[in-house]
Order: sequence, then C-alpha cells, then structure tokens
Amino acid sequence: MFMVESKEGAIACMILSLFCLGTFPALLSLLERRGRLPQHTYLDYSITNFLAAVLIALALGGVGKSSHDSPNFIQQLSQDNWPSVMFAMAGGVALSLGNLSSQYAWAFVGLSVAEVLTSSLIVVIGSTLNYFLDDKINKAEILFPGVACFVIAVCLGSAVHSSNVADDKAKLESLSAKSRKESTAIDVSAFSSRDLENADGSSRKADVGTADFLVQLEDRRAIKVFGKSSLIGLCFTFSAGISLSLFSPAFNLATNDQWHTLKEGVPHLAVYTAFFYFSASCFAIAIVLNVIFLYRPVLGLPKTTFKAYLNDWNGRGWAFLAGFLCGFGNGLEFMGGQAAGYAAADSVQAFPLVSTFWGVILFGEYRRSSRKTYVLLVSMLFMFSVAVGMLMASSGHRHVNSVAKSVEKFYKNTNL
Repeated sequence: MFMVESKEGAIACMILSLFCLGTFPALLSLLERRGRLPQHTYLDYSITNFLAAVLIALALGGVGKSSHDSPNFIQQLSQDNWPSVMFAMAGGVALSLGNLSSQYAWAFVGLSVAEVLTSSLIVVIGSTLNYFLDDKINKAEILFPGVACFVIAVCLGSAVHSSNVADDKAKLESLSAKSRKESTAIDVSAFSSRDLENADGSSRKADVGTADFLVQLEDRRAIKVFGKSSLIGLCFTFSAGISLSLFSPAFNLATNDQWHTLKEGVPHLAVYTAFFYFSASCFAIAIVLNVIFLYRPVLGLPKTTFKAYLNDWNGRGWAFLAGFLCGFGNGLEFMGGQAAGYAAADSVQAFPLVSTFWGVILFGEYRRSSRKTYVLLVSMLFMFSVAVGMLMASSGHRHVNSVAKSVEKFYKNTNL
C-alpha cells in the first residue's frame, strides 16, 4: 500500500489537489451558464467523482505487501471497522450536501466570491477541529493567525459581493432608463430577463461586463437570478461552507480513530479505504437528492425526468471531467493530510484562487465594475493568499505507528 510519509510529498499532494479542486467548480458553473440543468450536471459529476475514488483505492490501496497490521484496501473491506466507516460516510454526506449547495451559490454570488466565502468557513471551522484531533501536531502560533486571516477574507468577500450587486444594479437601471427614455430610477427587480432584453431591443453579442451582457447571460443560464434576493445566494454559500467544514474532521476520525471506537487489535482505516466509503456515501446522497430534484426542482427550475437526463448529452463530457477532478483533488488532499496533518491540508482551500482565475478569464466576472469593487476584490484575494501560506507553513509530521504502539499509548494515557 502506497503511503505519503514525508512533508515534501504531502505539500506536493496539496498543490496538485489545489489545481483540481479549483478547476472543477468552474466547469460546473460553465455548464449552468450555458443552460444545462444543475440536476443533470450534478448526476454526471457524481458518477465520475465516485469512480475516481474507486480507481485510487484499487491502484494505490492495493499495491505493495499486506499484513494484519497494515492490510490493503480489499482486505479492509471485510474487517470489523464499522465505527470508522461510519465517520467516513458521515464526511461523504457533508461533502455532498456542501457541493450541492455550492452549485446554486455560484449562480447567485458568483464563482469567485462564493468559493472564497465557502473555503474560509471550511478553514475556520474545519482546521480548528482538525488541529485538536491531530494532537496539535501543527504549529499553533502560525495556524491560528492564518485562521484569523481567513475570517478577514470572509468579511471582505461579503463586502465584494455587496459592492458587485450594487454595480450590476446600476448597469441594469442605466439600460432600462436608456431604453425607455426615462430619467427616474427603476426597480430592476420588477423586470425579468426577457423584459430587459426586449427593452434593449438587441440580440447581438454584448461586451463582457456590460448591462447587455448581464441580460443575455440571465436569459441563457439555467438558474435565473434576476428579481431574487441576493440573500438567497449568501444563505446557500454559508450553508455550503458549514457543511463542507465537517467532512475533513470526519475523515480524520475515520483514519486515526482519536476517539478509540475500534476494537482492540483492529487496524485503523487506511486513507484509501476511508476515501472509498467517504465517496460511496457522497455518491448515494447525490443520486437520491438530484433524482428528487428532477421531479421537484427548487428555485423555479423546470421539471425534468430521468429519461430526459439520460438523453441530455449537452456538456456531459465537461461534467464527467469535473467529477474526476474533484475526486482526485479530494484524494490528494487526504493523502497529504494523513502525512502532514489535516489542519495543514486545509491549505488546499486556496482553490478559490484558481477558481477566481477561471471566473475572470472564462466568465468575465467583475469586468467594468467600480473601483470600490476592485479594491475589495484584490484585498480579499491578498488576505486569502496570506492565510493559505500560513496554513502550509504550520505543517507538522505525523509519525506512522503500528497498531501495537497505538494501543500501548492508549492504555498509557488512560492509566490502565
């Protein structure tokens, strides 16, 4: 069984994970902006996300020699390790719910800000829990100032969203006023995307960042946001952040058994076995919820059917790719966390830096915004970068002990 044991190897895993986890949200958001129903996209994504976990478990969890103290992936499937399995599956449920909420948050808040807010919440809650679960192997004097920087990034992210909403509203009011030859202020929320497009009387391709561009985007995308409160997006964002903050601590408990729930002599779950169970529960929840959403959609999305989903090949390849990227990204994060501490592995939450790059390049986010929005955006990304660097600098080193040493330490600590 292949294990990452060095600090350098763990950091390499984190960097690769960062790229994967920063790219898959851009692909899912791109499909929504092109009009593909999020229920269809998420079902496709879930399939390859689970397939990635199976491939990792079979390829890396089954190589090398196996023993009773260090069994491979196949052997662990038949062991009496259900307490740890349940922790892993609970983490998968949290990930599935968090990613599902994120998919709707991207439409309302924008890819850049939604990802920064979500990731900051993951670090503030998840890294704190992981620090204590990992027996404080990370450097607290570096870790917690880094967590504080994430809190500041959350505040700046909320400010960026508020400023950007004001910018977009001003653009749309200007468009409406111009088309109607009126000088009075207009309540943009009263208009639908079709009303605004007809008012402008144009079907040409608009310049990125203009009011025409916003109207054409709204008319094309699957999730309609005009006329809806921006608080909806923030609620989805914070809900996603809270859910996603719990999956890493749950996975930590599954692989290291800090609460001593396993029977004496039963080996801890290997990271690959835990990742398999983690992804299996994530897959099951995603399938159940999204099949329900096919027939009972939320946020005014149109109803569809499972047959319509099977026949919808528009963008399916991109959804499959997004699932693979997320699966391999999470697997690399857990491999690095097992070696350097899961609190430090939360540095992969820097993936919004990658997502922001894709958001600006692919989607034209924040084009033609106000100077205030630009200043807040740069400040948010700078503070986020500082926080991520501090988390990586806090990395420790987990000593891989045999089961016998773990049991001996447990008895010593409990004075038995």
